Amino acid sequence: MPEPLDALVERLKAAAEPSRLRLLAICSRGEWTVSELVRILGQSQPRVSRHLRILAEAGLLERLPEGSLAFYRRVREGAGAEFTRRLLQLLPAEDPRLAADRRRMEAVREERRRRVERWFDAHALAWDSERDLGVDGATVERVLLACLGPAPVRRLLDVGTGTGRMLELLAPRVAEGVGIDISHRMLEVARVRLDRAGLRHLRVQQADMYALPFADGHFDLITLHQVLHFADDPEAVLAEAARVLAPGGRLLVVDLARHSIEAFRRERRHRRLGFGEEEVRDWLRALGLESDEPRRLAGERLAVVIWCGRKPAPDAVWAVA
Repeated sequence: MPEPLDALVERLKAAAEPSRLRLLAICSRGEWTVSELVRILGQSQPRVSRHLRILAEAGLLERLPEGSLAFYRRVREGAGAEFTRRLLQLLPAEDPRLAADRRRMEAVREERRRRVERWFDAHALAWDSERDLGVDGATVERVLLACLGPAPVRRLLDVGTGTGRMLELLAPRVAEGVGIDISHRMLEVARVRLDRAGLRHLRVQQADMYALPFADGHFDLITLHQVLHFADDPEAVLAEAARVLAPGGRLLVVDLARHSIEAFRRERRHRRLGFGEEEVRDWLRALGLESDEPRRLAGERLAVVIWCGRKPAPDAVWAVA
């Protein structure tokens, strides 16, 4: 149904201001806190907050409160999403203000990633404790293996492999596998682990989870184990994983359920305080993956959720002799 005229006029009013157009362009490229948007726009916090409120009230931005922070991103569904998509297509890419915003945006994003990478390098030897957050890691692994079933896997990709524990766990089921991580120190530990176990069909390499160096549809199974909560743009990570997933392949995400332990941001460099079960499930479906019912494992203070998405296989075409 076409949007009512009055609603369209309100959206046009909300967007008809240079700073708000810039905010829409920035928030179409990930999730951002107010303080990050202040740095990118170079404006005061009250002014940026006012622009964000107007855009959110007009249904052009989503505000995602999470503990002491709130993240802003472009709306994904509904009339506001279509309006914003069309509006962004009209923005001149060569405009000097938009170009400067993109440079500052990438600088902020790179600073985030360097900060997390430094933490990973310093904590590589104790990294396996991350898998025990909330629920005993061995319990999570048993359920994960049950979700996969007994079918063998030709090619495995473990995104954010850390010390290579997922590669080691799945080694008996895969013909070949690769783990990627951005941290040199993590990869050093993973290589030693795989070498000691004699797992010659597995390897690790440095790579960015936002730009995987693999062809489309290359892997039959992709795992992200306790990785997504570090991502500054979780949807982009899932989209890149879905790109390299083969038709009929599975994408398995293991992460914390939404919680309120703010200390994890400071002590463990978590970007997100877990995820809602439907939140990740909606992302998988938006990427064209068929999603199973999430498996929730409750712990004393935290819960872990396992999501499984499948890329539909193309219908078989039978030739008639």
